[in-house]
Amino acid sequence: MKVSTIVAVFAAALCVAGCKYNDVNEGGGGASDINAEGNAISSDVDSSLQIGSIDSMTEGKFEDLYTRCTDVSFEPVYFGFDSTVIPQSELAKIDAVVAHLAEKTDRVTVVEGNCDERGSNEYNMSLGENRAIIIRNYLVQSGIAADRIQTRSYGEEKPAVDGHDESAWSRNRRGEFAIFQK
Repeated sequence: MKVSTIVAVFAAALCVAGCKYNDVNEGGGGASDINAEGNAISSDVDSSLQIGSIDSMTEGKFEDLYTRCTDVSFEPVYFGFDSTVIPQSELAKIDAVVAHLAEKTDRVTVVEGNCDERGSNEYNMSLGENRAIIIRNYLVQSGIAADRIQTRSYGEEKPAVDGHDESAWSRNRRGEFAIFQK
């Protein structure tokens, strides 16, 4: 499928989802970013990352099957407004999770996608899921088995910071990692 077709399908999906903002993505899309259409324009990241359906990874939620690890935490991965692009500056945060999971093979992660309060609930749930999926795809591409990663979207329901301005919104547009041990 051509990249232009993928972009058109993604744009149409966003319109159908009902985003109430027509602003251009403030979050980047620079030449070293990974974008939602699956294009990793940086030479050190494979261009096969893309948002799409996830195959059945495991039976049941990790939260129900395993114990939450309290000995480790990771920095959130921040996104630009209305964006699923992982900025180059955020990749080291995901790489830290890759290193941890590679070392601790009895551990799994749930990638949690979050949004700021702008947009409809339905749109934000979809955007949060797409943010989690793009991070998941990067983890898999980096060598972590797909069955060790699940995704969740919380949309706008779990803000990290209360507030109704850009300083709060920028902290709420994020992906987070919950680590569990088998």
